[in-house]
Amino acid sequence: MTLDYDIGDVSPYINWIYFFHAWGSSRMSLPEREQLQAEAEQRLQRYAGRYRTHAVFRLFKAYSEGEDIVVEGQDARNEKRETRIPCLRQQQQGSDYLCLADFINRQSETGNQTSEIGVFVTSVDQGMETDFDGDPYEKMMMQLLADRLAEATAERLHEEVRRRYWGYVPDEQLSIAEMQQEHFKGIRPAVGYPSLPDTSLNFVLDELLDMKQIGIRLTESGAMKPHASVSGLMLSLPEARHFSVGKIGYDQLADYARRRGLPLELMRKFLGGNL
Repeated sequence: MTLDYDIGDVSPYINWIYFFHAWGSSRMSLPEREQLQAEAEQRLQRYAGRYRTHAVFRLFKAYSEGEDIVVEGQDARNEKRETRIPCLRQQQQGSDYLCLADFINRQSETGNQTSEIGVFVTSVDQGMETDFDGDPYEKMMMQLLADRLAEATAERLHEEVRRRYWGYVPDEQLSIAEMQQEHFKGIRPAVGYPSLPDTSLNFVLDELLDMKQIGIRLTESGAMKPHASVSGLMLSLPEARHFSVGKIGYDQLADYARRRGLPLELMRKFLGGNL
């Protein structure tokens, strides 16, 4: 399913805290922050109708096997197959030793009963990142707004998925502030974030979503272009929660490389921050 949004549809979902953080405004006074937000909101109004944001979402049957999430169904080329999404487990002493695969039914424990999983990607019109090269201030402002709009689109999409497209909480009534505080059922872990730190997983998600249909291309490391893009998973279990994988050992690195089917040294490069 492909969805398009006008800027005005998703701008109410912007979390301004992250906008200020990205701007580096920790030393700004409250009036200065208010002025900065006012300038940003003026641009959102000015460019409403000129730029849009985009999303792709698919819902699959899935089960877990070890630290892998196994997705069943047709891929983006309409070929029926099983697609494995390898995950990482916390290893550090004192952690809860969590893995995202823990929040998907294990086939061996459920008599072949599968779970469901959502896979998504959101992005913005590329012009938001390229149309302002002649003005450094405007370019920075629009890049940060593009980042926030991609995240806001993911927030809006997740709400629609929970209530309508997946519909596991059709009667949910949350304010945007409550959604930003993650008071909803389930989680939306994003690729490149603490529980899914390997950005090269975007190649796996691309096989399921065909990201180019909303203008996204992947670099050699799996980073998305436009930079203002968000990809990830949607899990519905009430016990699902966010966590940080943190540091992993050589044993898990080697096992993960085997499950990804990629050379160990390449995975060492992708996961350098977790070693």
